[in-house]
Amino acid sequence: MSKFKPMPIPEEKVQAIAGAARMAPSVDNLQPYKLIVVNDEDLKRKIAGACTNGKKLADAPVVLVACARLDEAEATVGGYMNSYPVDVGMAISYLSLAAVNEGLGTSWVFSFNEAKVRDALGIPEDAAKVVALTPLGVPEAWDPPAGRKHTSDLLAYNGYE
Repeated sequence: MSKFKPMPIPEEKVQAIAGAARMAPSVDNLQPYKLIVVNDEDLKRKIAGACTNGKKLADAPVVLVACARLDEAEATVGGYMNSYPVDVGMAISYLSLAAVNEGLGTSWVFSFNEAKVRDALGIPEDAAKVVALTPLGVPEAWDPPAGRKHTSDLLAYNGYE
């Protein structure tokens, strides 16, 4: 989404979307994340200033900030990585689908200065990592995604082809 209508988001929609994120799979069902709802105009501007292309954040009625709770994530998945990138990614995916179901739009934002976002929201450095941000609002218009790969380009059977 690049533009949102200046309409407030009812709390019941925010709760429904967070409820959908809560249902996303996570390693051992640990749900090692916290979603911060930002609707304060000054905070939204600060967060937008911490992003490479943050205008859509400042213009959205709500910004959701997804944080990984480091003390709750599985330390080693597959022998080489922490579970939080996948766990939070799944939650944001479910959140995004639920937002569409509620008539709202989102847009994942991954290009940001974590220290500035943490500072603006009082997120303790040793307890959480900011993983993603997403504006949330009623879209001005919706354009279907362009340039999607064909399903046959994504599937392989019985081995990596």
